[in-house]
Amino acid sequence: MAARDEGKDGQDSILEPLCFPEQPADGASTPSLQGPSTELLVCLFCPESVPLLQKDVLLKHLLLEHKLVVADVKLIADLPKYMLYWKGRFLEQPVTDFCSVIKTNSTGPVEKQEDYFLLCDVLPEDRILRERLQQKRLEEVLEQQQVERDDNSFHHLCMFCSEEFTGNRSSLLNHMAREHSFSIGLPDNIVYCKQFLDTLQSKLDNLQCLYCEKTFRDKTTLKDHMRKKAHRRINASNREYDRFYVINYLELGKTWEEVQSEDDRELADDEDDDWSDWQAHPVSAVCLFCDHQSETMEQIYTHMKEAHDFDLHKLRTELNLKFYQQVKLVNFIRRQIHQNRCYGCQEKFDSRENVLRHVVAEGHVMKLPDVSIWNQPQYYFPTYENDALLCTLSDSDESDDKTHSEDVPVIAEDISDLRALKQTSVLNQLLKNRSSCS
Repeated sequence: MAARDEGKDGQDSILEPLCFPEQPADGASTPSLQGPSTELLVCLFCPESVPLLQKDVLLKHLLLEHKLVVADVKLIADLPKYMLYWKGRFLEQPVTDFCSVIKTNSTGPVEKQEDYFLLCDVLPEDRILRERLQQKRLEEVLEQQQVERDDNSFHHLCMFCSEEFTGNRSSLLNHMAREHSFSIGLPDNIVYCKQFLDTLQSKLDNLQCLYCEKTFRDKTTLKDHMRKKAHRRINASNREYDRFYVINYLELGKTWEEVQSEDDRELADDEDDDWSDWQAHPVSAVCLFCDHQSETMEQIYTHMKEAHDFDLHKLRTELNLKFYQQVKLVNFIRRQIHQNRCYGCQEKFDSRENVLRHVVAEGHVMKLPDVSIWNQPQYYFPTYENDALLCTLSDSDESDDKTHSEDVPVIAEDISDLRALKQTSVLNQLLKNRSSCS
């Protein structure tokens, strides 16, 4: 889930879109490819600064004090340098020269309208900056990896038998794989190896299993557990380890699982490809009110109607909601439920269970507030970035599509330049050069 804080008006300030868990939430954190740092993040407009590890504090400050949101923060390779760059640019030119402007409460009184600014890679200058920072980080990681591959001064003890190893790191890694059936991967796939081993050793010192991450009462019990359960391996779902594998630095915003699952063949040039057995990944839609998921949209609509007496089709028909109005309504309800607030009367509660209990008891399931409350531009943005429910919405009367349309400015994006950019990006060129030299 994205970071959330209480704003000045008592409502949540969601700094990034939330994300439905693909599996039941287990407390896993968001992948972090950058290690801990004492670098400072500076505000783009004032002297405020915080340590990098407290970046959410500064993002909240930018949102509440300066009405600015930085998009896709987690994909920025070097956030301190990114902030310093834009701080300098905002001193030279006004923020409106760079940022998209979002007006809130656009249908309400003028005195209640506010302008928010979105800084994102739609701006070519921002996209180039992000790519340069990503290229620099990749170069640093590959350089560090080469240093470790050539380093013969490595010194470390085996975590399982305390045998001492000196020379190249591969001797220790191969020993643990051969003698103790414990492998963290090929040496050439690992970077910051000493920090990696120290992290694992720290967990063992704290009597924690490296795979299931349960804590035991003594070392003997821990060793027996890891041996009997075949838990002499690391938990691949623990994103704490991502920064120790080079694959996580190769492409901006992609995890090792995504990169590994990709097929690098040029499918367009292969005339023998047979797509007859291709099957789409099943859609997993989540209920507006609970954690129930369904693989078809009809199933999720039926669930909401039978379990919660909520009929989205009926609302769409009665209110004659167009596509973008439905988008805003779904995002509004999602946001209100996430904030433990009744979407019908705006009453605040201390838990989602109490909200749903109130909604049913007061008959607010199908009660919507005044259209001016939810028909706002901020609800174009999804509350959950992987909300499959939004992909199935349609106009209330599709036969009128040719003659009627909602008064919403929608500009189709020409992605031809983006495709060309991907093929000629500095990251692709750098990786190709590295491959040809190895």
